[in-house]
Amino acid sequence: MKPKIFIDGSEGTTGLRIHERFAERDDIELLTISAELRKDTAERKRLINESDITFLCLPDAAAREAVSLVENENVRIIDTSTAHRTEAGWAYGFPELSEKHRTAIKNGKRIAVPGCHATGFISTVYPLVAGGILPADYPISAFSLTGYSGGGKKMIAEYEGEGRNKDLDAPREYALTQQHKHLKEMKAITGLSRAPLFSPIVADYYSGMVVSVPIHTEFLKKCKTPAELTAFFSDFYKGEKFVDVVQNTENLYGGMLAGNTLSGWDGLKIYVTGNEERVIVSAQFDNLGKGASGAAVQCMNIVLGCDEATGLVL
Repeated sequence: MKPKIFIDGSEGTTGLRIHERFAERDDIELLTISAELRKDTAERKRLINESDITFLCLPDAAAREAVSLVENENVRIIDTSTAHRTEAGWAYGFPELSEKHRTAIKNGKRIAVPGCHATGFISTVYPLVAGGILPADYPISAFSLTGYSGGGKKMIAEYEGEGRNKDLDAPREYALTQQHKHLKEMKAITGLSRAPLFSPIVADYYSGMVVSVPIHTEFLKKCKTPAELTAFFSDFYKGEKFVDVVQNTENLYGGMLAGNTLSGWDGLKIYVTGNEERVIVSAQFDNLGKGASGAAVQCMNIVLGCDEATGLVL
């Protein structure tokens, strides 16, 4: 019998991308909800409890409400919102971090998919802290360039509408109060003793992102050159299909990293650039791929015991 899958919030950008990834799959049964009942609590409750796995592609408050509707103890929840990423009892949906993370996803009834900015930050900082290279009390900073689809339907409409504000023609820095909603998981999952200084930037392209972490090598305990750090990340992510550590950064187009290069791809690339005094570790990926929908489907594949890349673009 095919596992029954329900997407609660199927009309948002994350839900729509998950639908796209399911288009060619015949190993699952997708439960659908009629358009007029998308916000009907009773109908959503029925479908959630009829499913084997429910994806939550909802705002935080709605995601918490959806979890409260679960009565069938066999239902597994994969939540793409911020609501449960640091909650006890929830597996953090980043299997490449450790075998412990992958096992928790495999056996978990409740799985929280990482945030997009957090994915890039954690993919670079977690290994450094766990590997004893970067001190947990290092005053770290990061900046992130993302496409406007990360802002959801409202921001997409703003960017793609006629007569839009001229400010949208240029990249825009936001979260200026240092209260971005991903900071909590960025600190908690990596084991840092303080939240990073974080500067996200949204630009006029649809999807894709680059998250970069600058580091003074004098504060590293080992691996103090770009070559040594590249070798470290290559070993850390050895055998992982979704993470590619780039060995040669000299062939980048124009010597630059573009935010939209991996749009539509479900993996993530890591680059180490700089020199023996200052390095920048960058993660490049699609905010709707490894940063959202792709990661959610990967988690589902782990739960189902099939190849993690099934239905995904790698």
